[in-house]
Amino acid sequence: MPARRFDAERLLLARRDAHLKQSDIGQALGVSGARVSAWETGRSAPDPERLPGLAQALGQDLDVLFPREGWADLADLRADAGYSQAATRELIGTRTAGPVAAAEHGQRRLAQEYEERLAHAYGVSREALRRAQERSFGIDVPEPGARSGGTLSEPRTLADKITYVLDQMPVRPSDTEIAARGNAMIGRHVLTGDLVCGLRTGRVTSVSPAAGEALAEALDTTSLMWSEDADVQRIITETLVLRGQIAAIAARGGGEEGLSAELLAFVSREVGKAGEEFRGQPDQSAP
Repeated sequence: MPARRFDAERLLLARRDAHLKQSDIGQALGVSGARVSAWETGRSAPDPERLPGLAQALGQDLDVLFPREGWADLADLRADAGYSQAATRELIGTRTAGPVAAAEHGQRRLAQEYEERLAHAYGVSREALRRAQERSFGIDVPEPGARSGGTLSEPRTLADKITYVLDQMPVRPSDTEIAARGNAMIGRHVLTGDLVCGLRTGRVTSVSPAAGEALAEALDTTSLMWSEDADVQRIITETLVLRGQIAAIAARGGGEEGLSAELLAFVSREVGKAGEEFRGQPDQSAP
């Protein structure tokens, strides 16, 4: 199931930015402040159906605060509407949530009368609910207008791009390590662990040219990644998705080490060259 990505640190920073206490969030969600504390420290994670309420309490967009990897299945639609599985029995008028549970686990499809009621409760069309149901049965059904092979989400925001690159690394460095490496690579102190954390979690949404260069060096990618030019962004996102697909293939059949650093560097250099064609400027990150 392509569940939403929960980041404890991002939740903590969002709450602090909103100038709210843990007890404030707990009161909005009907849980204790101690429960919110456990979420923020990573000792536990909220149930998926809690995420919409969390985003609302923090005044954040659900897709920004808790991005989803891929298209939604039935369980995702339910969670995004804020319902637990047990609560669906009231939505469809049955004694138990068995029909919904069976459909979410790919065991038995919903009756047509249940489809209509759930689509209304979830705030989606009946067609969208049926597509989500097919995904629960392991059938890769794209959304209308989506490109084929689009089950991998395309990183659009600065935070998503950074997270996407980090997810491809065999050993994920800390924010402080990223800052130290970037500063060393360009010979200037332009990054801090706090700045990298802010960029990674979406608290900081823009980056200076010098900091962008250092960040690109630290992540072994091109500084064109941070460009706001629509054509360059398209190349970057397509290349990142390609890079992820190559890494996935290598991980399945390339032995314990997976994809070589040389091949990943080659992909990064190629996107830099492609960006030059649009910008008419040499990419300083390419050797």
